[in-house]
Amino acid sequence: MASKPAAPATTPVAVPVPSEDVIARKFDTCVADLIVNSGIGFGVGVVASVLLFRRRGWPVALSTGFGAGVAYSNCNYSLNPYVLPGTKVLPSSRA
Repeated sequence: MASKPAAPATTPVAVPVPSEDVIARKFDTCVADLIVNSGIGFGVGVVASVLLFRRRGWPVALSTGFGAGVAYSNCNYSLNPYVLPGTKVLPSSRA
């Protein structure tokens, strides 16, 4: 039996992504990061509260706030690239 010849390799064509999809993906990433970081902060706060601070409430609130603050900072860097020091945002070339 003769085998079929291999199909020629094609290069993927870059399809432009609409800007609202880019923003939606970044926002979804920000929300997921907020949930994860706040959850980790909450867990660390509960453990610290139980083990170190005789079941006080403030370590839970403080560490949850730290997690939310880190998520906010990451989201700010993602949505506003001018904030990062040393970052140059080049204008898009229009055809």
